[in-house]
Amino acid sequence: MTTKPQTKRTVATLSGIQVFERADLLLGILAAQAAPVGLKLLAAESGLNISTVHRILGALASIGLVEHQVGGFYRLGLRWLEYGNLVRERLQIRDIARPFIEQLHEQIGEPVNLAIRDGDDIIYLDRAAANAARVRVFYRVGSRAPLHLTSLGKLFLAEESAVQIEAYAKRTGLPGNTEHSLTRLASLNKALSAVHRAGVAFDNEEAELGLRCVAAPVKDDQGLLVAAISVSSPSERFSEHEAVWVPALKSCADEVSRALGARL
Repeated sequence: MTTKPQTKRTVATLSGIQVFERADLLLGILAAQAAPVGLKLLAAESGLNISTVHRILGALASIGLVEHQVGGFYRLGLRWLEYGNLVRERLQIRDIARPFIEQLHEQIGEPVNLAIRDGDDIIYLDRAAANAARVRVFYRVGSRAPLHLTSLGKLFLAEESAVQIEAYAKRTGLPGNTEHSLTRLASLNKALSAVHRAGVAFDNEEAELGLRCVAAPVKDDQGLLVAAISVSSPSERFSEHEAVWVPALKSCADEVSRALGARL
């Protein structure tokens, strides 16, 4: 009896990520097909038995990543379209904003950050800084931070209702990084009221001692907040130049917004 040769990706392992590897293998096969695919073909192409293929596809179908059609055929689900649109939107924002944040960095000589919201966090999409290699991981591209700890995140929280803000506080527990962090709902609400009045948000050593930040909103053609841009600096230098940096930051964020189609 001969055994069908298997590729490295289809060899069974005892690791906890085996199911993800198999799911990735099946999704890759579906993506390569122009028409819906049956279980037998998927099993043959993957080297997995039919019952395993059926079980994995059932789980993927339950969350919209795979569509199960009549007759036992499968194709990629519409959930991938949603994910694809989100990725394209984020890449578009970063590509459009890049020259503007570089120009602002050259103008003021301080790090300029671009971020978006993802759930209860902000994600740093881009950063213009001459000393980017020496910054803390917390501020590097791709890193996350709780909304209430950053000037960037406060802009997104300020868009929400009192009920939504209270729900955020209960979900997260408002963890703090420093003695200045806003770890109580009353303090957070007071800071968000200041955001509404000023149109910008501040981080006064709440994420890291000795570091202050200010952020301005970026809106799309529907007038929705889709990103934020911030300037960060050591506290002493920030206080000295705040009056100049804030208008420059606002102007930068407005230019990016207009480039995204916003009417300001």
